[in-house]
Amino acid sequence: MRIADLLDRRSIDLYGKAATKQEILDTMINLMCAAGRISDKKIYKMGVYAREKEGTTGIGDGIAIPHAKSEAVKEPGLAAMVIREGTDFDSLDGEPVYLLFLIAAPNTKENVHLDVLSKLSALLMDSEFTKALREARSIEEFINVIDDAESAQEAEQQKKEREETDNDGGASGSIKILAVTGCPTGIAHTYMAAEALEQAARQAGCRIKVETRGSGGAKNVHTGQEIREADCIIVAADTNIPMERYIGKKVIKCQVSAGISKAGQLIERAISGDVPVYAGESNQISVKKEEKTPAEKTGPEEDDGIGTESFWHVIYKNLMNGVSHMLPFVVGGGILIALAFMIDGFRVDINALTEAERGNFGSITSLARTFKSIGDAAFAFMLPILAGYIAMSIADRPGLAVGIVGGYLAASGKSGFLGALVAGFVAGYLILLLRKIFQVLPESIEGLKPILLYPLFGIFIMGLLMQFAIEPFVGGINTSLNSALNHMGGTSRILLGILVAGMMAVDLGGPINKAAYVFGTLSIAEGNYDIMAAVMIGGMVPPCAIALATLIFRNKFTSEERKSGPVNFIMGLSFITEGAIPFAAADPLRVIPACVIGSGVAGALSMAFKCTLMAPHGGIFVFPVVGNTLLYLLALGAGTAAGALMLGVFKKSRA
Repeated sequence: MRIADLLDRRSIDLYGKAATKQEILDTMINLMCAAGRISDKKIYKMGVYAREKEGTTGIGDGIAIPHAKSEAVKEPGLAAMVIREGTDFDSLDGEPVYLLFLIAAPNTKENVHLDVLSKLSALLMDSEFTKALREARSIEEFINVIDDAESAQEAEQQKKEREETDNDGGASGSIKILAVTGCPTGIAHTYMAAEALEQAARQAGCRIKVETRGSGGAKNVHTGQEIREADCIIVAADTNIPMERYIGKKVIKCQVSAGISKAGQLIERAISGDVPVYAGESNQISVKKEEKTPAEKTGPEEDDGIGTESFWHVIYKNLMNGVSHMLPFVVGGGILIALAFMIDGFRVDINALTEAERGNFGSITSLARTFKSIGDAAFAFMLPILAGYIAMSIADRPGLAVGIVGGYLAASGKSGFLGALVAGFVAGYLILLLRKIFQVLPESIEGLKPILLYPLFGIFIMGLLMQFAIEPFVGGINTSLNSALNHMGGTSRILLGILVAGMMAVDLGGPINKAAYVFGTLSIAEGNYDIMAAVMIGGMVPPCAIALATLIFRNKFTSEERKSGPVNFIMGLSFITEGAIPFAAADPLRVIPACVIGSGVAGALSMAFKCTLMAPHGGIFVFPVVGNTLLYLLALGAGTAAGALMLGVFKKSRA
């Protein structure tokens, strides 16, 4: 079925006017009814609004595709509207909407709406196509733009299919795979997963294009044509990815770590075709596991981590959404505060200061005071942002304000980081609960929910929970932990250094690594600067140890590993732990324990030498603000040497 065949002149408005999302939906529903395709407007309207509650159909780039499958639809159809000045639609990218299509599909087994939505979404990924639709001055021109684009797309598809059949008879080389990779920080995992998938695809003889969603934004973005032609899409991400464009396509979802360590299995699954069709976030994707032989069924069924999204991964993804938005405030503010201390350190004789002046160290000179006041301002946003974006990941935009208020109350109270963490999750699920409660309200006040009801009741209830539940309980825990840290003896602090530094090497940028890093950054706010020093040195050791081992124990590594190994010195010294991942993925049972030992040694020495660090990132670039810099370098060298030695002992020689 062609898209142009579903459009009726009476259902197209090229000069639409609407101020709110509700007005937009009501206008689009009226346009659909004008074509005579709807038998019961009220029932169809309920279907459209119900779908919207599951998640916005504003796919971004100024486009929205609301839709509903309903008994009230007599025959499939499309309604279209152009709002030339744009209006808010709660889109995924937060930008105004200019172009809208409403889909009406009968409630039949054919799932017409998914097929049409897939084709339409693919076309709308072409910016030139959407621009032509927005600039159309007549209904005939609007329909012709769609018809021409769809015809051109079909002709190109047929041409490629003929060429592929002539070239290889439809062998595995004709398989076209798209992939998306993304990690919370967008620094390393994103691109390493992309590289692993590309290498696996080349080895399997199929074609792949990987879209990366890193810290610099989305790169190599899939076009509408590519989505339409793809046989399968692999989404290896621990962040929220715009998924609406993939409706109607076969999709595998997994953690970004699986994209690195299980790239070959993902490609094999994609080639096999044993992948479910994606039908929106409301329908969870699950991949059928391959049957095992009786001999293989020796224990409980294990999760292979491919195509599934566990409860804990959902929790982790929500947490990392908060952490990734918090980190710029931590890093920027932390380095500015560290510079303030360094400036006072150069300009003031600390031994000549009074006790009161020492308490204001970092704000004594005017220049230092300027740096510290700006850094403190950034730090003040840290916990509200963490809680707000955890809540937003769970409950979309209505959760943001409630989470931010909870995080602010935690920051200004005693519960601190732990309280903000709890507040973020409580706020998100509180909004989900309010959505269910408010479903009984009349549809006429639907537009009031996000701007009045959710923030009013959500913030009020959040405030009560913080004051009477979270603050007293979590605040007590937080106070006890900080007191315990501050009163730790030398031996206990060394053990703590081994623990946090070793955690940085366990999964090399994964959840355990992130837990240690967040603990270190939050310790800065509590004045425990030695913990951050141990955390950073623990993250620097694994790449440095691997680089040194490739130079000393050359027979333990492949030719390719020996060539790329020295580059890890740069990554390690820049505090990019993820540089060790390719080596760990190739031989995890030997590389990871060696790196953990090396990091543990460095962390223990850092604590023993009483090294401190007030900057939460930067590697060697922030060494000027490290306390006991020379001893810190010694600890780094010792940890690197220990890790390299363990690699030489654990790894087998290459033939």
